[in-house]
Amino acid sequence: MRIIPAIDIIEGKCVRLTKGDYNTKKIYNENPLEVAKEFEASGIEYLHVVDLDGAKASQIINYKVLEQIATKTNLKIDFGGGLKSDKDLEIAFNSGANQITGGSIAVKKPTIFESWIAKFGAEKIILGADFYPDNSGGKIATNGWQEESSLELIPFISDYQQKGIQYVICTDISKDGMLQGPSFNTYSKILKECHSEQSEESLKLIASGGISTFEEIPKLEEIGCEGVIIGKAIYENKISLKELEKFILNK
Repeated sequence: MRIIPAIDIIEGKCVRLTKGDYNTKKIYNENPLEVAKEFEASGIEYLHVVDLDGAKASQIINYKVLEQIATKTNLKIDFGGGLKSDKDLEIAFNSGANQITGGSIAVKKPTIFESWIAKFGAEKIILGADFYPDNSGGKIATNGWQEESSLELIPFISDYQQKGIQYVICTDISKDGMLQGPSFNTYSKILKECHSEQSEESLKLIASGGISTFEEIPKLEEIGCEGVIIGKAIYENKISLKELEKFILNK
């Protein structure tokens, strides 16, 4: 299972929010490149970068930070936040993104999102399935989590899997930044129910939101998650880079 630390960016700085609320912003480092280099020095190969300014503005904003990290480290970066047009994607890929994540666009303009899968290839496009939990499993949220759609989580993922999507980042918004543990049951259910007859590729599910202790990581691997995004738990020293380095070395 891939370990993918998160760097969220507002005004060029490395920040974390709680449940996606911009009013809870906490700055952890003025220089995201410093943070990225620290991750790389610990044997980490992947990075999840979210342009929170871009998510609000509905267009890419912090591509210079992406470019800096991409040119000065060897990290494979997936980049998201406000990507709405082909031009946004071209800027992201030209700035060094290895993959991009589309969430709101996949809900509101599915034709555009599907065209990206066709144009850039399924290995380059990640579906962002960010949800508010409810009795049926969850409803997909959009626009930097400011809005809730009527789309249900599992059918949403399943539909896109039929359209060629392989990678899905799934965030339980109610757990994001809370350090109370991830949505194990939801991830198990997704992996059980989402399969594609048209594709031999199994779903590459990336867990996100609520990771709080190192012990949760092997548990997510056991469920079948392909990757895990870790944010606040690293910044608040709940999970050390030494522990993650050891986990990676033992693979």
